[in-house]
Formats: sequence, C-alpha cells, structure tokens
Amino acid sequence: MLFSFIIPVYNRPDEIDELLQSLTLFDFDDSFEVVVVEDGSTIPCHAIIDKYIGLLDIAYYFKPNSGPGNSRNFGMQKAKGDYFIILDSDCILPEEYLKVISYSLKNNFVDCFGGPDKALDTFSTIQKAINFSMTSFLTTGGIRGGSEKVDKFQPRSFNMGLSKEAFEVSKGFGNIHPGEDPDLSIRLWELGFSTKLIKEGYVYHKRRIDWKKFYTQVNKFGKARPILNLWYPKYAKMTFWFPSLFLLGFIFSCFLVVFSIPYLFFFFLIYFGMIFVSSLLQNKSVEIAFYSIVATSIQFYGYGIGFLKSFINLFVLKRQPEKAHPELFF
Repeated sequence: MLFSFIIPVYNRPDEIDELLQSLTLFDFDDSFEVVVVEDGSTIPCHAIIDKYIGLLDIAYYFKPNSGPGNSRNFGMQKAKGDYFIILDSDCILPEEYLKVISYSLKNNFVDCFGGPDKALDTFSTIQKAINFSMTSFLTTGGIRGGSEKVDKFQPRSFNMGLSKEAFEVSKGFGNIHPGEDPDLSIRLWELGFSTKLIKEGYVYHKRRIDWKKFYTQVNKFGKARPILNLWYPKYAKMTFWFPSLFLLGFIFSCFLVVFSIPYLFFFFLIYFGMIFVSSLLQNKSVEIAFYSIVATSIQFYGYGIGFLKSFINLFVLKRQPEKAHPELFF
C-alpha cells in the first residue's frame, strides 16, 4: 500500500516547514509520497518545499484559491498512492504515526479513518487551552480526542485517511466549509464504505489562532451542523443541540439569580469547576486550566449561536443553505 499525504496550504509557509520536518523523522521502512497543494496563497511556500527535495518524495502544486475541500480533491487526483492521508498544514506528526496507521489498516482495513489530536509541550497556553476544549470528554464527548464511544466515527480532515477507491466513488469533498468532513463521512456510509477511529494515530494540532479566530471557527461549525441535518436527517442527533441548550440554560440561570433563585446557576459553576480541575490534571498548569474555561465558554457560545441562527434560517424560515449562509460555501 502506497500512502500519499495530501496537504493543502494557504499562506502558512512556516507551518508547512514544521510538518514536513516531522515527516522526515518517521520510523517507517516503506516509501510514501507527499503532495502539497498551494491554494492560491499570496505567501507561497515553494522555497520551503525546495528544502525537502531529496529528503521526501514530494510534489508541489499551485492553484487558484478554491477552498480546502477542492484543494484536497485536487491533491488526491494528482497523487500516485492508493491510500490518501489528509492533513492540515498546522499539524506535526509523531515519528511512529505512519507505522501505527499502516498496522491498523493491515489488521482491520477500512476505506476511511480518522485520528485524534494532542498538544505538544511547546504549544502556547492558549493553544493548549483550545486543544483541551476541542478534545475533552466534558466538552465534545471526546470525539476529537480519541473517544471510541461513538456508533459511527466521523473523521475530521485535519487527520483523515481515504482510500483511492472511496475517493473515486464518492468524488471526494463537497464545497461546504467547515462541515465538508462529516458530509463526506455520511456520503461514504451511504455508499457502503466503513469508517473508524485509529486512536493511536494522533497528530499534534497546533491551531495557530487567537480567541477571535477561535470564535469565528466554532461559530461556523455551529452554522454548518443544521445544514448537514437538513441534508441527512437520519443522522441528526439531539446531542448536536447541546451547546445551544447550554447557552440558553446559562442565560436563564442568570435571569433566575436576579429573582434570588441561584440553584441552576450553581450547576453551571460546578460544570466550569470540573473543566478547571480536568484541565489542571491534564496540563499541570493553573493558567491553562483558567484559559480552558475561557475556551469552553467561547466554544459553546460561538457554536450555540451559530447553530441557532442556522436552524432558524433553514427549518423556520425555510431558506436555502447557500443563500442563508454563503460564507460556508466555495
């Protein structure tokens, strides 16, 4: 099996340098290919790519900007391998990554897999706090952090594998972003393909974002979910409502406090206390534990508001997704 790494990049030469450097350190005996797709960047990374010619079997393509989904499809069309591994440019891979993936697929082959993400010690406090809020069982159920308690795992495109056959049959990613990865997972299930989580196949996801960018990201996640529920109603779950209900419940609890009924508000204080303690135990830092509360609050507020707005537009006002939320479509 020849693996081809598919890496779209947009104006992030420093990130792609760190990622490619980690690929040169693999503990893996077989050959593999790297395909970097420059998605219309104004700060191209061709000088970085030149550093790795001879160190990696690497191909570099520049194309007009058309979004990450289309860029991944472009890369898979150009790749020589029969199994594609799709990465975000802000990832760093451990040296045993490809050995773990290869072993798992040889023992239990699936046409699509996903892996979790972790934080390196060198990450900033905000990056570690965001990583906690995005991966903790207390916030997302652990689906991005390695939880296997899911009936059908939906791989995320920062760390995702796809067979050539599955790509050719499904035609790859659609034009929605974010949401293109669960959209592809569901279409693969409908076509008879299987997905799985490779828990040990983790990456270090750097997420070079500040609080404002994090809010924008999770807000778009919230907007995308009702669109997917509209397209694939049988895969809709009540758990998708949790951030919105959490937000509404918190607002209601503050309203009750005004009338000297603090009990519901105490529930939220206990929850944030659990976030603090869990992050403290995981990260061994009071500062990161505090920022984890901030990150969780931004995550729930951003996602919850986005979900409610999109739900009202689609299911109450009956607007078409592309017209209601053009910012999600390329």
